[in-house]
Amino acid sequence: MSRIIISVIGKNDVGMAANICTYLAESNINILDITQTIVKEIFDMMMIVDIARSPKSFDEIAREMDELGQRIGASIRCQREEIFTSMHRI
Repeated sequence: MSRIIISVIGKNDVGMAANICTYLAESNINILDITQTIVKEIFDMMMIVDIARSPKSFDEIAREMDELGQRIGASIRCQREEIFTSMHRI
């Protein structure tokens, strides 16, 4: 399993989650865990996804997610799970 952490933040708008999930499905990326919060007009979502069956590399996914974020008005960041875990270890 090859997991990455995807974090999304931006001004809430219709279809934000749908656009992101559509990209993941079309890229054969499985969502393992997801949390989403909307506070006032701020949309915040974090996902743990498995990219093992995707034909795309981590770098390609990260670049395309960044481009998608620019189109929908959100900041989308991807990190490999092992890097995320080591950065947040107490």
